[in-house]
Amino acid sequence: MNTNNERKSYRIQNLSCSSCAKTYEANLKALPNVVDAEVNHTAAKIYITGDATIAEMEKAGAFDNVKVRDISERKIEKESFWKKKENYPVYVAAVIVLISLILSFNLGEKHILPTIGYLVAIIIGGYSLFITGFKNLIRLKFDMNTLMTIAVIGAALIGEWQEGATVVILFAISEALERYSMDKARQSINILMDVSPSEALIRIDGAEQTMNVTDIRIGDIMIVKPGKKVAMDGIVIKGHSTINQAAITGESVPVAKGINDEVFAGTLNEEGLIEVKVTKLVEDTTISKIIHLVEEAQAERAPSQAFVDKFAKYYTPAIMIIAVLVMLIPPLLLNGSWHDWLYQGLAVLIIGCPCALVVSTPVAIVTAIGNAARQGVLIKGGIHLEEAGHIDTIAFDKTGTLTEGIPVVTDIFPDDNDSLIKAAALENGSQHPLASAIVRKAEEEQLSYQAVTVENFQSITGKGVKGDIEGKTYYIGSPSLFESLGFGGDERIETLQTDGKTVMLFGSDKIELIIAVADGLRPEVTAVLKELKQMKLNTMMLTGDNERTGQAIGRRTGLTLVHANLLPEDKLNIIRETRKQHKIAMIGDGVNDAPALAAADIGIAMGGSGTDTALETADIALMSDDLKKLPYTIRLSKKTLKIIKQNIAFSLIIKLIALLLVIPGWLTLWIAIFSDIGATLIVTLNSMRLIRLKNK
Repeated sequence: MNTNNERKSYRIQNLSCSSCAKTYEANLKALPNVVDAEVNHTAAKIYITGDATIAEMEKAGAFDNVKVRDISERKIEKESFWKKKENYPVYVAAVIVLISLILSFNLGEKHILPTIGYLVAIIIGGYSLFITGFKNLIRLKFDMNTLMTIAVIGAALIGEWQEGATVVILFAISEALERYSMDKARQSINILMDVSPSEALIRIDGAEQTMNVTDIRIGDIMIVKPGKKVAMDGIVIKGHSTINQAAITGESVPVAKGINDEVFAGTLNEEGLIEVKVTKLVEDTTISKIIHLVEEAQAERAPSQAFVDKFAKYYTPAIMIIAVLVMLIPPLLLNGSWHDWLYQGLAVLIIGCPCALVVSTPVAIVTAIGNAARQGVLIKGGIHLEEAGHIDTIAFDKTGTLTEGIPVVTDIFPDDNDSLIKAAALENGSQHPLASAIVRKAEEEQLSYQAVTVENFQSITGKGVKGDIEGKTYYIGSPSLFESLGFGGDERIETLQTDGKTVMLFGSDKIELIIAVADGLRPEVTAVLKELKQMKLNTMMLTGDNERTGQAIGRRTGLTLVHANLLPEDKLNIIRETRKQHKIAMIGDGVNDAPALAAADIGIAMGGSGTDTALETADIALMSDDLKKLPYTIRLSKKTLKIIKQNIAFSLIIKLIALLLVIPGWLTLWIAIFSDIGATLIVTLNSMRLIRLKNK
């Protein structure tokens, strides 16, 4: 039979644990027309290469009541935790156990009626557990299902029917808690998926009609009315409005949008009616990329998770060996009771279930990454989340990161409009950012520089430009250009540079104008750097600007270190050298600083909502141009690391205490299962605290 090698994605529900995910993945790969399959448990997605119907995929996951739906189905069926079908057998079993307990009090524990009740409860509540457990036992695969199956059957064989039935119910509750915790952790992604509308108003041949976003094509004209959400990424071609971009950037302050401005799917049009030309298909929109990247990030194994998985791999077999020794050594060598020590050994088996330990890391990672996405910070994997918590140094690019990226004229000596008109006319032919600052200054002063004719315009690489005006050659550029021309310097040049300004000179056979240009600092920079300093982080600036300008900015902002006069390769070398002794993060615009971003332990891009490059090259992207999100990201990373350590330590200590109860013979099946359920619940609730961490 022919197979289709296209890779398709589907969303799934009800998959309870990472161990079940591995089983489900194996079952999918065994389907006749499936070439390959991958299960992303944390994102609740599967990827199928080949052909398989939804019915076949659900049958492969029938052991865990897995439901499969098409990736294009945006709405998630929200089912109450208490109304989930897989919980019904547990309710029935719990009622039967309760009735059996009442009967045992009245008729005696050894009476046949309560015993039958416990047996029925074990069968009803543990049916799916036993099916999976027996299959694993045949394959000699000892996971939590196998251990629980052995423990429950063993309890029944030694006459502990009541505890065997109770263990089944408590284990089912533990499974439900794990499933519930992952569903809660995924909520941030579900919210993101609901942000963007599924339909849009499109103008076709002069008529307006509502279309599903999957049918909209690039170039279509979308009408967005006030109070409506933007359904697709595009460019405004008519109208003006303010757009709330909180869904993308995490910022609730609306942004003014006019003709030729970019708008994003999932953002809210607050005021005016705008017409938008669609520039991306629905699967390529910024919100779609964010959802995809966050889902992939949540699936990546963090270093601590890799440690836990490796530990659990050896932990369970070790506990099984201990359980066998507990069952055999006291009766054989110490004249202990076979019943008592078989019972103790079965309880030890339950301790071998590493539920709390296994769930300790992924719930924290998924919750943290999801919370960050809602705050406008895209963290591209658990490894980057953990790494950010270890950094002790942050390197900043200057232009566009610490500064606004828009140079403005701050000083002109002397105040001569005729010379400024000529300077602006000359710079009007240049593409340099500093040139645009002089042109803007002339426009602010309403000077008619366009009327001036410039002939023989020529760029002087790295220094400035020259051209003829009214038969006379004029120059505008750096002080070094005029030094090479033999013109004397001016003491004001050094003073302006010391103030952190870039100086440009204009003249013909002498200096006629001294123009100081500065790229204004972002208003939040000083407060952000102060907060980072309080967090015991070193801060450095890497800039191609001159030493005086760099040092001036360093003094104003409180930077620990300033490196100036740098070429791109110099930035790269500084990052590499710093990494030898420190954990360093580099923050830049994601384009010009790509080599340095890649070389750092963590690359952080500013303004990810406006550039695909930032999303692709950086480990972390701040979706808005807001540096205040940087301290939040570091705090989130550090708190996540702290919670993961707490969870792992707590899980292991609870297991150790339970094991030590074997020595005096105090360990019971109840204590064993409660230690597992209690630990699972506590580490889950501890991880959920990350939801509350907000950007200040």
